[in-house]
Amino acid sequence: MPPKQPAKGKQAAAKSKQTKGPGILHKKDGDDMTDIGDGTEAEDWMQHKNLVKPEDQLDLNEGQLKEEFTRILTANNPHAPQNIVRYSFKERQYKQTSSVDQLAIHFALDGNMIHKESDEAKRQRARLGIPEAVPSEHAGSEGGEATPAAGAAEGEEQAKEEAAEEAKDGAATPAPAEGESTGSKKLTNQFNYSERASQTYNNPYRERGTATEPPPRATFSGNVTQWDIFDAYQEDFEKQMETLREKQAYKPPTAFQQIVQEKSKEKKVVPGRREEEKTRKKLTITETQGEDISRLNKASKIVERMVNQNTFDDIAQDFKYWEDPSDEYRENEGTLLPLWRFTYEKAKKLAVTSLCWNPKYKDLFAVSFGSYDFMKQGNGMILFNSMKNPSFPEFVYETDSGVMCLDLHPEHPYLIAVGFYDGSVGIFNVERKEPVHRCTAKNGKHTDPVWQVRWQADDLENNHNFYSVSSDGRIVHWTIIKNELTYQDVICLTLPDTTAEGPDGTKVNTVGCGTAFDFHRKNDYLFLVGTEEGKIHMCSKAYTSQFLDSVDAHNMAVYKVRWNPYHPNIYVTCSADWTVKIWEMSSKTSIDKSDTSNDANSRKPLFTFDLNNSVGDVAWAPYSSTVFAAVTADGKVFVYDLHINKYEPLCEQMVAQKKKTKLTHIEFNPVYPMVIVGDDRGNVTSLKLSPNLRKMPKEKKGAAPIDPKQREENEIAKLEKLLSMVREPPVDSVKK
Repeated sequence: MPPKQPAKGKQAAAKSKQTKGPGILHKKDGDDMTDIGDGTEAEDWMQHKNLVKPEDQLDLNEGQLKEEFTRILTANNPHAPQNIVRYSFKERQYKQTSSVDQLAIHFALDGNMIHKESDEAKRQRARLGIPEAVPSEHAGSEGGEATPAAGAAEGEEQAKEEAAEEAKDGAATPAPAEGESTGSKKLTNQFNYSERASQTYNNPYRERGTATEPPPRATFSGNVTQWDIFDAYQEDFEKQMETLREKQAYKPPTAFQQIVQEKSKEKKVVPGRREEEKTRKKLTITETQGEDISRLNKASKIVERMVNQNTFDDIAQDFKYWEDPSDEYRENEGTLLPLWRFTYEKAKKLAVTSLCWNPKYKDLFAVSFGSYDFMKQGNGMILFNSMKNPSFPEFVYETDSGVMCLDLHPEHPYLIAVGFYDGSVGIFNVERKEPVHRCTAKNGKHTDPVWQVRWQADDLENNHNFYSVSSDGRIVHWTIIKNELTYQDVICLTLPDTTAEGPDGTKVNTVGCGTAFDFHRKNDYLFLVGTEEGKIHMCSKAYTSQFLDSVDAHNMAVYKVRWNPYHPNIYVTCSADWTVKIWEMSSKTSIDKSDTSNDANSRKPLFTFDLNNSVGDVAWAPYSSTVFAAVTADGKVFVYDLHINKYEPLCEQMVAQKKKTKLTHIEFNPVYPMVIVGDDRGNVTSLKLSPNLRKMPKEKKGAAPIDPKQREENEIAKLEKLLSMVREPPVDSVKK
């Protein structure tokens, strides 16, 4: 060990004591520069000083001063939000999260340290020229000898410790020799930081370019002055004002005015003038319409359907997935689940007069609106409603007369046959607001309301045609030939037993009032007609003078007659006499019979159901030959299944929301298990059938799906089995 040198700090302190006089800083051993002063400052400090008290300071007594306020310090982050919510897809709502992250990071630093005894540290030490680490001091002391390098390191440590204690002891320690201290360099800590870098190979850039032939250009120029711009704006403004005046001044002509106009046009026909006026009006209308609005139609319709789907999501879920679980515990009963309710503000004072599903789009249906009250006749309306948008109709068509019936073409769903209260019939195209064709008194218009229209298959010349029935007793065949509506009377519903006297004493045959008709599913030349007198006539397109068969079916007006969709000889009727009856077509016609009146009176229905109120409509189910539904004037819907119960309905449910609301029409959806019901207040309600109301024959597991023809035969056999129990035996067999 080298001898210690005297410390210079003590000597400097002694000199400072000698040079400084009184009143100057004095330093004692172990005292860090304490300012004692010359005595006057100490006396000033010891004098009594008055405490200055703020005016707003509280006066607290001894008990309040000794009161303890406890504060609990937690590890929670005070700035962490406690109201974070996340969307739960399971429960379909936003829920508050229970776990909150309380960790707050104040400082983070990424470093790279390696241990001094690792292989990487040894390689770095060799690269930098630093010698290997010396053996530990414990190993040297055990051997009894210390290496010079170890002695030098020990001397450095002792020198540092003694230098730190110089102020206390005042003793000087000798410094180690310079040669020994610089001989070896020791690492300050066990970890060594190293920086690394790598250089990657950059791919060379390649430039590619192609030159195309420039498109042909044409240079044109023109001079525009202020008066040219003014004239153009002025002309456009005049066109807009002219179209507004035409819209305001237009009034739909009456039937008499239409006849007068047609006669005047026939007299004064200038070739080419009429076509020019039409084209000019079309051009002005198309110019005034904005192109931007037409572009937004499709997008806005999609957004509207998305909003409605979210709004009525619970109803859509019920329509798709909900089944009444209580049907498992009751065999002979079912329920109707209310779904969407379709309303339109302008149609609230009108009655639903007809319902028809679109044959192509199974979620779209047409509704006609009119009035059954003779004293309250006004305008009519046709609406197209979709289950995708129950809040607003897809198409709206307003008419000058009440629409009493409609039918959609089975192959061309954009064509709509319509019957009006004033006796006229018309054809609408979905793309146009006005009817494409409409008959007048000149070309076969009925004199009484048209109660039903029905499309038929195209004729041999591929012309569209349909039939209509009216209270004037005429059944008319309408055909569209070369954009003109032509007519032909098929049959007149005369009453053979009753005649009336004319003004000059002649006898005039009285005419029955037709209210409903339906064409046979397989033999389209056969059709049934229901009358206001309660009779059912079977007619043929080939016979225009007499009926094939006639039955006294009801005591009051027949409101609907429908063939069974499966069995060719069964049909159902409903009437205002509160009954629904199921009939079988007679094998003999009135042509073959000698006494038709007695046979018509003796004919009895297969089934009769009394519904305790006027029956407005009846409909067969498309999925079964034994299921049908009816609506009554007291707001109830009845669903029957003859295969399960031949006497009582499986479902009798009140559908009308208000008292004195009459249900007018019902229609089954051809695909989905639901029905739509219309009332006399302009509302259409959709209802889902429970499983007991739509029982289908069970298919065997693993078996192939039933062929449609086989399914039809099964349905006919199921109904025949019921009819065999109800049919009366022939008269000849009874006599024998």
